[in-house]
Amino acid sequence: MTTLSVTVFVLVYLGMALGRVPGLAIDRTGVALLGLIVLLATEDLTLAEAGAAVDMPTIALLFALMILSAQFEHSGFYGWVAHWVVHAAKNPKRLLAVLIAVTGAMAAIFTNDVIVFALTPLVAAGLMSENLDPRPYLIGLAAAANAGSAATLIGNPQNILIGQAGGLDFWTYLTYAIPPTIAVLVIVYVTILVTWRLVPGTGRAPGEVPRPPIDRFQLGKGIVAIVALIGLFLTPLPRELSALAVAGALLLSRRLSSRAMIGAVDWQLLLLFVCLFGVTASFGKTGLSQEGLAWLAAHGLLPDRLSVLAPLTLIASNTIGNVPAVILLIKLVPDLSDGALTALALLSTFAGNLLLTGSLCNIIVAERAATVGAKLGFMDFARSGIPMTLASFAVTMLWLWATGLVPL
Repeated sequence: MTTLSVTVFVLVYLGMALGRVPGLAIDRTGVALLGLIVLLATEDLTLAEAGAAVDMPTIALLFALMILSAQFEHSGFYGWVAHWVVHAAKNPKRLLAVLIAVTGAMAAIFTNDVIVFALTPLVAAGLMSENLDPRPYLIGLAAAANAGSAATLIGNPQNILIGQAGGLDFWTYLTYAIPPTIAVLVIVYVTILVTWRLVPGTGRAPGEVPRPPIDRFQLGKGIVAIVALIGLFLTPLPRELSALAVAGALLLSRRLSSRAMIGAVDWQLLLLFVCLFGVTASFGKTGLSQEGLAWLAAHGLLPDRLSVLAPLTLIASNTIGNVPAVILLIKLVPDLSDGALTALALLSTFAGNLLLTGSLCNIIVAERAATVGAKLGFMDFARSGIPMTLASFAVTMLWLWATGLVPL
């Protein structure tokens, strides 16, 4: 069954790179699920092995954070933030700065994909109501969500996985991640100013977006939940159990049904994780990964140095995607140091800003903006994404080397 495992492994990660199956309406999650089904049907991987391969603490933590985010979504908080950002800053440069700062800060607490899913159509509609070109601001929204999410171990799916797999301390990581994250947010802002000409709006367009209502009680409940979660992170209780406890408390509501809260969970992303864990585990059984690691070690090419890790994350994140790339690397190289894991979290996240296809976050922005008539093309994104990512990598690598976390 070695040939089958390798074939499925290659085809699944090729599907991750393409984002779909040509000629079929199958996305990345569908590709991973089909690959796992083939392995199970041929008994190359048993159900027990597939279940054992799943990192349940990671899945549980991600699920709980999605419930927390759903609380804010149902309170109307995201809509209020989008309206405030667009209408509070009349100067285009100030508007961009506020949008990047607010998005970056929110992405550090919530998962970036959830943030942009909620904010994008509201921000895009608001921008167009002001007769502003939405493209540079949408790039700023996506790039800031990516960059801001690197600040914490709960900001995006790949960081959640890295933190859980490596047992990284939440607060220690935060200490190392905050400086480069702030620097990259500044780089995002400056790059967009240089690569785009921000022109003031020509006046209010027909169909002004009304101020969305906000449920102060539900918002207050969400804020209390965040404070409680941060407090629990200071205790020895595992992060996934802390988050599940908070999520469970939020489900105890007289106004918001549990169906609505659970329905807001991104089940597609969770299923993608589960399937990739299984496919990678099957490949691991072949022994080829161990042989490959031995070869890499013999040639000094293990991803424990910046000269290897940086180009690897940049290429992998913009081909198969940063989440699949991290899952693959964590499974195939399970003994990376805390410094290398911190570098992997930062670099794999910042790498997502290179191209529109570099992260799911970017794709969500483009697709959600299109629903309200705002277009963001591949070349539009690359125009700012390439220089901002190269500059971000240079700054981050210098920081990681200067702090002694990872050797060059």
